Amino acid sequence: MSPARSWLASGRASPRLVLAVVFVALLLDNVLLTVVVPIVPTFLYTTEYEAAKSSVSPALPEPTPAAPGAPPLPGSDPGTAGCLQGEEFLAQENTRVGLLFASKALVQLLVNPWVGLLTNRIGYHIPMFLGFTIMFLSTVMFAFSGTYTLLFIARALQGIGSSFSSVAGLGLLASVYPDDAERGSAMGIALGGLALGVLIGAPFGSIMYEFVGKASPFLVLAFLALLDGGEEPSSPPRQSTKATPVSTLLRDPYILVAAGALCFSNMGVAMLEPTLPIWMLQTMCPPQWQLGMAFLPASISYLVGTNLFGILANRMGRWLCSMIGMAVVGISLLCVPLATNIYGLIGPNAGLGFAIGMVDSSMMPLMGYLVDLRHTSAYGTVYAIADVAFCMGFAVGPSTGGAIVRALGFPWLMAIVGALNVAYAPLCWLLRSPPASEERMAILSQERPVHPKSYTPKEAQQEFPLTEAENVE
Repeated sequence: MSPARSWLASGRASPRLVLAVVFVALLLDNVLLTVVVPIVPTFLYTTEYEAAKSSVSPALPEPTPAAPGAPPLPGSDPGTAGCLQGEEFLAQENTRVGLLFASKALVQLLVNPWVGLLTNRIGYHIPMFLGFTIMFLSTVMFAFSGTYTLLFIARALQGIGSSFSSVAGLGLLASVYPDDAERGSAMGIALGGLALGVLIGAPFGSIMYEFVGKASPFLVLAFLALLDGGEEPSSPPRQSTKATPVSTLLRDPYILVAAGALCFSNMGVAMLEPTLPIWMLQTMCPPQWQLGMAFLPASISYLVGTNLFGILANRMGRWLCSMIGMAVVGISLLCVPLATNIYGLIGPNAGLGFAIGMVDSSMMPLMGYLVDLRHTSAYGTVYAIADVAFCMGFAVGPSTGGAIVRALGFPWLMAIVGALNVAYAPLCWLLRSPPASEERMAILSQERPVHPKSYTPKEAQQEFPLTEAENVE
């Protein structure tokens, strides 16, 4: 083999290339996840409410399905800085937009377990490539969809692509970083891709929609999905050990507690996505570009939180990091309805993003650690469960959030989900020092000359007798 080909082959097998591809996969998935947040409410208002008004009053000018280019929003009085008319339509739109956003997560919930089983059988490479392909198709469909039904289908299709790329990507990352500390840092960097996607998605969507047109942000994302799909890292050799069945992992209380933390912490921001822009339209009368910019503090702080606590969580204890994070999530959500303008949202949203970053960067590597410690080191299934937990937050959040806003109001929605996070936080204490199964400890003591690294090293090593001297005693 020539030196150039040898260098290329070693590069494709590099854990850093794997990390880069997974980073970009999560980035694209979450840009597409959030780019629609400021676009869909206004687009549906333009195409449906304004069209209905114009059919009743033909004297009114025809609305265009493209982005409204004028500073005031469609149907608004120029003197009111963009407050929308049609209170009943906006109330119903809360529910419809919530269901549209939730469709991706609902489909992902159904597909994830099958993708986990598939990766255990055929490896990670093919599922990742399928994920990029489906994501490309979904993005193109978003660009050219002009009705609620087509947008709904495109969003659901994105859920299938996301299942393949997320589960396979996280499983691949866990397999190429077997050391627990290195895996925690790598997961923190990869989740930075997720954070960056959330960070740029909503502002990118609102600016491109207003100044270029509806299709423009989606066509850019479709091009990037094609580029990243061409970067194909070599898959590591598949595990010779048989993967632990999903049913066994779902009976593991420690995995369930970690999954619950992921679900409830992310449910908060999932409920904000469809409801906050509409609440702002009703109470703050903002210009359209502010609908996406409202999420900017949460996204920036999430990016900081995931990268910072990818390293720190292993030192301070992932259980403690997650417990503090969930409490801060709850407090931040309780403060959101107190805002009277976009500047009042900066503090609560920044606290929310930072806290969710603490939880995600702690629980994602912990899921891999738990299967190492208590089951077999095949990661596809456990990261399918982690992604299911994440998706449950993004399925239950938007689908119920819109209905709760309609019945009780936006402040009550924030109070309910905030209190839920604060109440769940103490359960993270159970993850302080999870016990290993006897079978796994015997295998680990043969494979590794030292203790498997824990995020609470001293306590964990005192509990598990691994050395010969302790076994003799």
